[in-house]
Amino acid sequence: MNSITQESLDLMKGALAQPDYTIAKSISTQTGLIAYDLQAPAKNLYPFVTPIRNSIPRVGGGVGSATNWRQVNALIGSGFDAMGWVPEGQRSGQMSYSTSTKTSTFVTIGEEDAATFEAISAGRTFEDVQATMAFRLLQKMMLKEEMAILAGNASLTLGTPSTPTLSASGAGATLPAATYFVKVVALTLEGYQNSSVLGGVGTSKIVIGADGKNFTLAGGSSNISAEASQAVTLGQTLFCTVIPIQGAVAYAWYVSTTSGTETLQAITTINSLAVTTPLSTGNQSQSTITTDNSANPSYAYDGLLTTALKPGSNAYVSIMPTGTAGIGTALTASGRGSVIEIDTMFQKMWDNFQLSPTVLYVNSQELKNITAKVLSNASGPLLRYDTPADGSAGEYQLTASGVVQYYYNPFAINGGLRIPIRIHPRVPAGTIIGWAENLPIQYQSNEVPNVAEVKTRQDYYQIDWPIVTRQRQVGVYAEEVLAIYAPFAMGVISNIANG
Repeated sequence: MNSITQESLDLMKGALAQPDYTIAKSISTQTGLIAYDLQAPAKNLYPFVTPIRNSIPRVGGGVGSATNWRQVNALIGSGFDAMGWVPEGQRSGQMSYSTSTKTSTFVTIGEEDAATFEAISAGRTFEDVQATMAFRLLQKMMLKEEMAILAGNASLTLGTPSTPTLSASGAGATLPAATYFVKVVALTLEGYQNSSVLGGVGTSKIVIGADGKNFTLAGGSSNISAEASQAVTLGQTLFCTVIPIQGAVAYAWYVSTTSGTETLQAITTINSLAVTTPLSTGNQSQSTITTDNSANPSYAYDGLLTTALKPGSNAYVSIMPTGTAGIGTALTASGRGSVIEIDTMFQKMWDNFQLSPTVLYVNSQELKNITAKVLSNASGPLLRYDTPADGSAGEYQLTASGVVQYYYNPFAINGGLRIPIRIHPRVPAGTIIGWAENLPIQYQSNEVPNVAEVKTRQDYYQIDWPIVTRQRQVGVYAEEVLAIYAPFAMGVISNIANG
């Protein structure tokens, strides 16, 4: 062995033999000379919930700028419409038809993403950056499409809310004594999703496309109301109400102690507000709202909720009464294991069009409230718990808590049906949506296989853009329209208070 190497080994052995282990102790995990345990691939910890998009039929073959159809709205009998009597030997008069032409314009929805060449190279052995980018891009596209199918708005404008009605009363609140000034803005479902107290109300947004071109989208908010004022003494609560607007699912309230300087203080899913504490500062100013930004007529199509809420749709629409300001009007228990407002919706849809919803979409708040209304002391005798008479099952077993999964509708031609109650993350608190996904048997000659469908001119397609910079750019698009053939097959209950 080389003498220098042997000498070095002897010196090392001697050093390690010393009691203080000086050299050995100098290397530890603190130096960072350790491996890095990175689990591959990246974990996608974001919700991907698109139940309506998943269930609604998609039909291809679209051409031109729009899909069009003629519909027969009613068969009108001769003479008295409900009477068919004819004298012996004579002929009946001739029936007539009520018809109309419907048109839905194709629009484009899409999303884009990009990955630099460095990111693609650096991701090797971790994940296929280009493949996962395309996968997440498609998911985001579908999430946006879910909102479009549910709440897209091309034609329903909210206008300007009425001037709020204010009052002050009570004791024990901490709102400082002053004269308060209030304005209000109504929000569509899109507007509600685009707004928050800290982030402000969604008005309009300039979108800078990946091609460098710009376009502007309306955020889903109405114009701002005129100003109202109310003097408040210390200890009183300031109560604010506005006339509800059909098409609005929420209201944004701007409050100040100086005229014309109101700032956003609250967003409610009922048409009223109670202010009990000092106003917050630094929020969006009322001066940001200058016009109605509720619809996107150039880019969007009307979703299920928008179509139902439009005047003349023949859908069942019920707006709960204002009730006490800041509290509102909650659902009402029938005392027999049901909810009066839902029962009324079912009955009206049957009386008017002889059909029933096949699904109810609700927010977590309304699912909880429906359960509370249905499971009460009054409905207790209607519930049943089964156990073997011989006691072979041993002690009884119960599961705490629970929710109502189905709602029975007795107003159906074949003796009623069970309707699933489905929670949806985009349905706002205070709103219940009933939808007949399929027309019942009495419409069997309707030539309408789907109550609503996504009619596509070009279904999902991916564009891998030419390389003009050192990154891979990808877009996912679809050219489609939501064709709703039977708007009357929907029902909406809105402005529901919590409780």
